[in-house]
Formats: sequence, structure tokens, C-alpha cells
Amino acid sequence: MSPRQAERETAIPHPRETSLLFGHREAETALLAAYRSGRIPHAWLIGGPQGIGKATLAYRMARFVLSNGQPLAPSVQRAETLAIDPDNAVARQVAASSHGGLLTLERTANDRGVMRTVITVDETRETIGFFGSTAAAEGWRVCIVDTVDELNPNAANALLKILEEPPQQSLFLLVSHAPARVLATIQSRCRKLRLRPLDTDDVIGAAASTADLDPNDPALREAAEASEGSVARALTLLGGDALKLQQRTAALLARLPQVDPRELHTLGDSLGTSDRVALAAFIDGIDRWIAERLHSDEANANQNLPRLARLAEVWEKIVRAARDTETYNLERKPLVFSVFGWLADATR
Repeated sequence: MSPRQAERETAIPHPRETSLLFGHREAETALLAAYRSGRIPHAWLIGGPQGIGKATLAYRMARFVLSNGQPLAPSVQRAETLAIDPDNAVARQVAASSHGGLLTLERTANDRGVMRTVITVDETRETIGFFGSTAAAEGWRVCIVDTVDELNPNAANALLKILEEPPQQSLFLLVSHAPARVLATIQSRCRKLRLRPLDTDDVIGAAASTADLDPNDPALREAAEASEGSVARALTLLGGDALKLQQRTAALLARLPQVDPRELHTLGDSLGTSDRVALAAFIDGIDRWIAERLHSDEANANQNLPRLARLAEVWEKIVRAARDTETYNLERKPLVFSVFGWLADATR
């Protein structure tokens, strides 16, 4: 990874530290209206493509609720957005992961310092103690799951148990890149909130704000136009030759089920051995291609059930293999060959 790429990665703040929300006004209004009604659903499944601001919206909602514990209060009824002052005590505590009324479930490092590939059942069971104990601050308790896609089966079942009997003044904000693949019993207990990809100008604004970039940089606009509405993807495409790598990946995907081993060798070499930006660009291109195929087949689901099942199974295998490759810093070329081998079999 080049020094510029490394600098960009470290400059990107966590969603809990991000006060600005670009786009998604309709979704924000829906959350605010539900809260002001005094009868807000206790669980929300916030779905949409990766990198479009789902977690940012979840933390924005959490800060608002934790700062405004009375839904019918005049200040809440007058509010037009979920924004609160970044210097507000609650905002500072959320940014520092120190607010007693907020629990976040996300992947963590194990005892060896290696990032886990899933959210474990032990971590998920923390919700029981969290909602059962006396709140450090009066009022609401909020749990953000970022992402629910990363819950292992036991963890998903543990979360389901508390969703079935939610405590008073509890709010669950479940973030998902693939909400249709979330456990059906979890889906049924959530209000679904689907976020759309951002338009190009919003991607530019969010990326510039998030990573301290010049919004007038032509390279940023080019990346934003190719990002399909994802800020994370735009920032990834800004890294070195990531855009060219995605274009090369797309060309190979277009030829499936035909596979050219020489082209795969070349693609594997371009991923390097430890370039996280290149690996992210490759996997992102694969993920988008599969998502497009799954979406196009949904219209004729009855005729295409076997194909849908094969692609969904391959998608799960690719996600696990990519996480292992990144976590354990494995060679990239075997991953490339495995991915295209699985996809070739699934598309024959």
C-alpha cells in the first residue's frame, strides 16, 4: 500500500464519529417521524449496498434518541432532522464509545490481535446484560449491530431471543448489506428501511468530508461516478490502480463461465501480497456482479431458484474466503482462481 493510500485509510473516521449525513433524507425523516409518534418500532433493519451511509444513519439516530429521551418533548416535535451538536456531551461519549446507553455489536479482534470473521455468540449475549442492567443514563438503550450479516448462526439466534421480547425503551438498529439474506425470523421482527445508493454529488460531498479531500478533484469525481452510489467504493477506487483493477475484473466476469487462466494469473499478480485497497476493489467488483445477477433473477424466482441458490452459496463462500485472506494475509492469487472457479461452476 502506498503512503497516500495508507494516509487515506487512516483518515477515514468511524461512523460513530461522523456527524454529517449525505442523502437519505427520506429514511432520516421516517426514523424521526416514528420516534416523534411515541410508538417507534423497537427494531429496524437498515439495508442497502455497502458504503452508502447505513451505519452513519444508525449512529445519527442513536445520538438523537440518547440526547432526546422524551419523544413528545417540544424540542423533539420541532426537530426537522436527527442532527445534534457534535460538541453535545452525548455525541462526544458516542464518538468515544463510552456512552452507557449504547451497545455496538461488530467484529472484534481475538486474543492474538487478529480480526474475527464473524460476530460471536458471546458478544451477542452481551445484549442480555446490557438491557437488563440499570442504565447509566436515564431513558433509552440503543443497540447497533454493524453488520447483522456478520453474526454467526448462534449469534443470530441469541439476538433473535431478545428481539422476541424487547425491553421497554429499547431500540435495535441492525445494519445489513444484504437484508434479504438476514434470518427470516429476525426480518419479521424489524421495520425495514431500505437505503438507496447516493447520487454522484452526494458521494463526492461525503467522501470529501469523510477523508478530507478536495471536492473539486477530478480524480474524486471520476471515482464517484464509477462508485455506483457508494462512498466506500469511491474511496477504494481512489487508491492507486483500483479502478483499473475493477475494470479488469468486470471484463473477466463478463466472459463467465469461460475462464482464461493466463488472465487470472495476471489479475492475481495485480492484487499484490498485502495491498488491502486492491483486495477490497477486487472483492467489491465480485460482490456487485453477484448482487446484480441475484437481483435480475428475482423477477423470475420460480424459474431460477436453482441458479439463485447456487449464486447465494457461492457468495457466502467468497465472503468467507476473502475475510480469511485479509485476516491471515494469505496469497491473493489462489483466491482469484477459487473465486472464478466457483463462479464458473455456478453459471454453467
